[in-house]
Amino acid sequence: MVLQRVSLVTIGCYDFSTMREFYQNLGWQESGHNYSDYAVFQTAGVLLSLWTIEKLAKDSGLEIPNPNKYFKGITFSINVDEPGQVDEVIVKVRSLGAKILNEPNNGNGGFRSASFADPEYNIWEVAFNPASTFDERGSMLTI
Repeated sequence: MVLQRVSLVTIGCYDFSTMREFYQNLGWQESGHNYSDYAVFQTAGVLLSLWTIEKLAKDSGLEIPNPNKYFKGITFSINVDEPGQVDEVIVKVRSLGAKILNEPNNGNGGFRSASFADPEYNIWEVAFNPASTFDERGSMLTI
């Protein structure tokens, strides 16, 4: 059996410095395992790391796609505790130059969401779902 666990997600960065600065400017704290070309951010559940695309590609044995402004087939999500936090996050990321893909909007049953792309077009959803539950650390337990 393989443990049903996602522990670390790594984004390969074309411009590592810009990406590191963007995530630092979100107010996210780096862990102690950071280098000039590698950064790790502690989130509520999964560690998010940034690494240069060249080194990540070399490690995987795969080619680097070019250009970097394409849909990568993956999205990330920041699930918040209150509907108004969706709007607050979008205001913050907009001030940092993120591309807003969907403005905050309401869905069925109290759901509220929006989405943005970071400087290298990694897509993030910001969502409030009244049915979601979290543990004491903020890790999502149910969607």
